[in-house]
Amino acid sequence: MTAEIIDGKAFAADLRARVAALVPAFREKAGRPPGLAVVLVGEDPASNVYVRMKGKATVAAGMESFEHRLPADVPLDELIHLVDQLNADTRIDGILVQLPLPGHLDEQAVIRRIDPDKDVDGLTPVSTGRLALGIDGLVPCTPLGCLMLLEDQRGDLSGLDAVVIGRSILVGKPMAQLLLSRNCTVTVAHSRTRDLSSHVRRADIVVAAVGRPEFVKGEWIKPGATVIDVGINRTDDGLIGDVDFDGAASVAGAITPVPGGVGPMTIACLLRNTLVAAHRNAGVALADDAI
Repeated sequence: MTAEIIDGKAFAADLRARVAALVPAFREKAGRPPGLAVVLVGEDPASNVYVRMKGKATVAAGMESFEHRLPADVPLDELIHLVDQLNADTRIDGILVQLPLPGHLDEQAVIRRIDPDKDVDGLTPVSTGRLALGIDGLVPCTPLGCLMLLEDQRGDLSGLDAVVIGRSILVGKPMAQLLLSRNCTVTVAHSRTRDLSSHVRRADIVVAAVGRPEFVKGEWIKPGATVIDVGINRTDDGLIGDVDFDGAASVAGAITPVPGGVGPMTIACLLRNTLVAAHRNAGVALADDAI
């Protein structure tokens, strides 16, 4: 058996196009475009690349991009003051503070300050609580992208066994909540899980977000399972995921590649979240199935 390759790049391009197609109608009703503010502290090379990509994608979708670049030694109170200003700015629907922040800054203090209705990263305690309680809110972009790929691949996920490997607030925990919301039976595994392979072997869905190259072995995969590899590990051989791709692809029903799988979905879902937030903030209706 050879797994179907899930083309996240193509799906993301389609999602971005659908978002862009809805922007003119919003602009006409609200009298302004949706606005996304991105805050970058310091000169981390990877973060610089991500912020530049997000800015280009925002403009390409017909939205307004607001970039704020602060020095690495910025005091916490100055950063929080900027977040307060963005919260109050009616041109801005989404606020994203690029992580990680320099070590002297309290990331949670900054995240908690973001208005939950502008929290397009879905990381504030209110956003997290809404997700856990099943209340409509903004969901973290990467797990939302994973869910979209899964539903596109498998349709109704109800009743399926899912294993999420990783318990971060960025991916693992919200991914588990999203799968629960689709009536999956969910196991959250992590570095202290005993006999991890036995949990993976019974899973119809495997989401790997552990941050270790080829940590999930091909022989662990249940025949026909859908494998979503969130890992992006930089090695001498290039980018490698958390899953042994060749081994898993020989038994899985479908699998995401690295690169070209989950990665492109993150920015596409950021644009999607910004558009959703814009409609809510402006009191403009958006059809539930529009994006």
